[in-house]
Amino acid sequence: MAEVTKALIFTYGTLKRGHGNHYLIEDLICKKDAIFMGAHVTHQPHPLVIGPYGIPYLINLPGHGHRVKGELYSVSTRGLARLDELEGISIGHYERLPIQVYEEDHKGDALVAAEAYFAHRSFGERLWEKKGKVGLNEFGEEDGKGYVSKNERPQGSNIINELTSFCNNPS
Repeated sequence: MAEVTKALIFTYGTLKRGHGNHYLIEDLICKKDAIFMGAHVTHQPHPLVIGPYGIPYLINLPGHGHRVKGELYSVSTRGLARLDELEGISIGHYERLPIQVYEEDHKGDALVAAEAYFAHRSFGERLWEKKGKVGLNEFGEEDGKGYVSKNERPQGSNIINELTSFCNNPS
């Protein structure tokens, strides 16, 4: 029997349509492990910044930054495991946390409880500070052109070490 447990996942970066990691969402949709639920926006402002390799990070600092535009997907437990792997949950790259969103066209009428992949707490706030506390309201097409996929990064690179170095570098 197919698993029917679903989670609502708000995507704001490379998992969105037209971006570098959307292939995974497309694969999940083909395998009936995800359903596109439409364009959504965060209810509260959150910082959205771009880090090393053009990777977008939503920072868990509600009330700072902007309301962020993205996409909502209903994802099976099996699909969620694949997303968690891509987002590096087990290595402390991202953490999946609750967030409230609303349909972009409905201006906050009906809030939806979902989850999103936030920059891990070990570096998120420092990354926001390093970026001058200036963020985006959307990871757009031009932003996506700066994204470097895992297989295009230098061999042996470690994103956690590079984020730590980036956040700690005073310049």
